[in-house]
Amino acid sequence: MIKIMTFIRAPLCLIILGTGSLFGGNNSGDTIRWGLLIMGLFGGLSLFLYGMAKMSAGMKKAAGNRMRNILAMLTKNRIIGMVVGAFVTMVIQSSSATTVMLVSFVQAELMTYAQSIGIILGANIGTTITAQLVAFKLTDYALLLITLGFVMTMFGKKDSIKHIGEAILGFGILFFGMKLMSDAMKPLREFQPFIDLMKGLENPLLGILIGAAFTALVQSSSAFTGIVIVLAQQGLLTLEAGIPLIFGANIGTCITAGLASIGTIRGAKRVAIAHVLFNIGGVLIFVWLIPPLAELVRSLSSSSGLIGMEKLAAETPRQIANAHTIFNITVGLVFLPFTTILAHYVYKILPDKEIEKGLVPVTWHLDESQITHPAIAIGLVKSEMDRMFKIVSRMVESLIHPFVSDEEKNDEIYPQLSLIEGIRMREGKIDYLEEKVTEYCFNISRQELNNEQAIEVFAMMSISKDMESIGDIVDKNIIPLMSKFDQIDENFSSDGKSEIEDFHVRVMKQISRLTETFGEMDLKKAQKVMNKDFKYRNLESEYRTTHLKRVQQALTESVATHEVHMELMDLLKQINVYLANIAKTISDIDINE
Repeated sequence: MIKIMTFIRAPLCLIILGTGSLFGGNNSGDTIRWGLLIMGLFGGLSLFLYGMAKMSAGMKKAAGNRMRNILAMLTKNRIIGMVVGAFVTMVIQSSSATTVMLVSFVQAELMTYAQSIGIILGANIGTTITAQLVAFKLTDYALLLITLGFVMTMFGKKDSIKHIGEAILGFGILFFGMKLMSDAMKPLREFQPFIDLMKGLENPLLGILIGAAFTALVQSSSAFTGIVIVLAQQGLLTLEAGIPLIFGANIGTCITAGLASIGTIRGAKRVAIAHVLFNIGGVLIFVWLIPPLAELVRSLSSSSGLIGMEKLAAETPRQIANAHTIFNITVGLVFLPFTTILAHYVYKILPDKEIEKGLVPVTWHLDESQITHPAIAIGLVKSEMDRMFKIVSRMVESLIHPFVSDEEKNDEIYPQLSLIEGIRMREGKIDYLEEKVTEYCFNISRQELNNEQAIEVFAMMSISKDMESIGDIVDKNIIPLMSKFDQIDENFSSDGKSEIEDFHVRVMKQISRLTETFGEMDLKKAQKVMNKDFKYRNLESEYRTTHLKRVQQALTESVATHEVHMELMDLLKQINVYLANIAKTISDIDINE
């Protein structure tokens, strides 16, 4: 407790002394200019965090939809999952961001919770790359990196060059921030109270608590690890003090996924729980092994021949980065064989529960927190629109029953509703989802998109509108036609009924083809839907001709049902046209992103 109070008191003293210096306080006799130190420290920290955010944003833009495609190709193989998790985290420079992506993907049902476990282990390994990069003493080249990144961003002709330039610019700003922090902290090398404070961090519990708290505050373990390495570069931190801080960072980084899982489905919450269990479990194993881990890391580092604080400054940064890497790789390899067991226990902590199916329209997959990640947000839109296809399919499938059967039928999924009530309930859902998808797509379009993403976003808006139009046809035209048909004493002729059923089946096949086409964004299948549309239009003309011949022959059933027959076939044809429009929109999307 005394050490904790000392840790809290020391920064307060720095702030108070610094404030006095900034406002003209008497600093005579002081060897440290506290105001300049605090400005340099927090200014450098601000640039460091901004540079990391900009570097991550540039890498995400450069990767484009590839991150989404890579994760979409995942199998249940946990080893592949771990490798992919490490790679994705290495690219976007944030294990928290990867875990938040997993929460969103499980929420969107793009992958299962079980598939995410290996990726979580890989994410912890991928984040060690940042620490290794920071440990290289590139601060002297920070301005060169900033210049190079600026030139590529401003004068690059291709978006890919500009995005890579943005990542390099962020990398340069990150190192420039490190240099400012490092220069600001140099005077502390002579300030004994601060040196004693840093030695106090060799207490594992204190180091873990501080690392967890600070990482939770900045929501980036990579950023905190960078700060730890900056302290080590000034010789202010021993390896035994740095290791607990890094352990704490691994725990603190769980807060981001925890916050992202609020309000999600139970599978997504399990991702956050698994992340917490992995990271805390790894720390509990290694906290007892800090001395041997430190010795192992020292044995891997070449001796600089220096002594004292100079030796710490020369060797400790790389040793801390190596300890971070060894820790996360070892934890990943230790837990990998037991992912199935862990998944079982997480299910026990948060078991499945029977979800009451509501009739009120809601979105399942749209996640506002992912708007700033267009590649992920577009994937979420696709998942929501998959729902729309299923809802439209059920509406169109059920509309035929009142015309071909005398039996009353309730909704198959909601038996408490009549068939017509079920259709109208789903039409309300389609209207609601079209509005929400369009609004979400507009928000995505306000982000910085590449050309392919912009095309895809506006295509989604067009497709959702076409599906809403199909719902309107069923609700506003076909349902009233059912009532009109009920008032007729005759049924369709056997041939007329057969033609209507046949054309309805063909429309349902189009919906099935289109659902598969949309899921895979397959141009060939989209073309097949458009070709079938042309064929079905001709078929509808043939059926109209044969029906008119029956009317001309004064066939009683055909004459009585003529108006309903013609209108129903025309409405089914209109639905088929909208389906072809959707296929045309899909074919215009460049899937070779």
